[in-house]
Amino acid sequence: MSYLNDLTIIIVTYRTNKEILFNCIDSIDSNVKILIVENSSDNEFKSELEKKYSNISVILANKNLGYGAGNNLGFKNIKTRYGLVTNPDVVHQDDFFIQLKNYLKPDFEFSIIGPSYYNDTHHWPFGSFDNRNDPFLRKKDYDENSLKEVDWIVGCSILVDTKYVDKNDMFDENIFLYFEEVDLCKRIKSKNGKIFNSSILKIEHLGHKGSAATDPEYSIETEMFRNWHWMWSSFYYYKKHNNYLYALFKMSGKFIKSIMKTIIFSIFYNKVKQTAYFARFYGLSCSFLGIKSFYRVKSLFK
Repeated sequence: MSYLNDLTIIIVTYRTNKEILFNCIDSIDSNVKILIVENSSDNEFKSELEKKYSNISVILANKNLGYGAGNNLGFKNIKTRYGLVTNPDVVHQDDFFIQLKNYLKPDFEFSIIGPSYYNDTHHWPFGSFDNRNDPFLRKKDYDENSLKEVDWIVGCSILVDTKYVDKNDMFDENIFLYFEEVDLCKRIKSKNGKIFNSSILKIEHLGHKGSAATDPEYSIETEMFRNWHWMWSSFYYYKKHNNYLYALFKMSGKFIKSIMKTIIFSIFYNKVKQTAYFARFYGLSCSFLGIKSFYRVKSLFK
């Protein structure tokens, strides 16, 4: 399968559960080059992976760069035309790399292709910038190449043709978590790039299993972490692609709700929900004020 010679898979990890990571790697064709960006300085991890798999090289970022900046570092270090962003909690269907032959052709034009889920009927792997158009996209037929053009695809698995996407201008590094792929697709579409979903590239995505933050020991902190970043990134995205007042209009209802819910769940002593809604309030407040995305799961940082 010579077409795979021009492909590198980029996996960003942060002290990821090894069983989950190995399941991901073992679902990848062994002929494909894999570049792992580990968002720490764990030399043991690097040595173990490079010894266990002959097709893997590991870059140590020496700090937690997050999803976007981690993948940017990966793209700056690949030498192939195609890069496939893959979260460590993704498992590829058996024929995934066989089906790639349909798209890894020098004269086949696309900017980004996202796969479909093979065992998840509750989540859609693509969407529209205007949510009202989502039903139309879902009903839209696939073409003869098993593709349909969409506005954005989910970030757990992204096939990128660097002939049509500048690998030095990928993810917005102001965003630590959430909306990175939507922002990328928005910028690519604004330059007349082509974003597709494929019905024949299939993956399983475990979801929220790609980093040490999934450890049950940090469940409350992780809940705060996710909610903080979801709200911060939402406001930042709307402000970036529209304006401050539009972002304020879009998020003001969620801001008021987060205050009310924090109070309600404090009264009823529901610590998990109180934490989640306080994190939403906190994240939105920081984004309103133009404070950079700084919040982390504190106890994971030594």
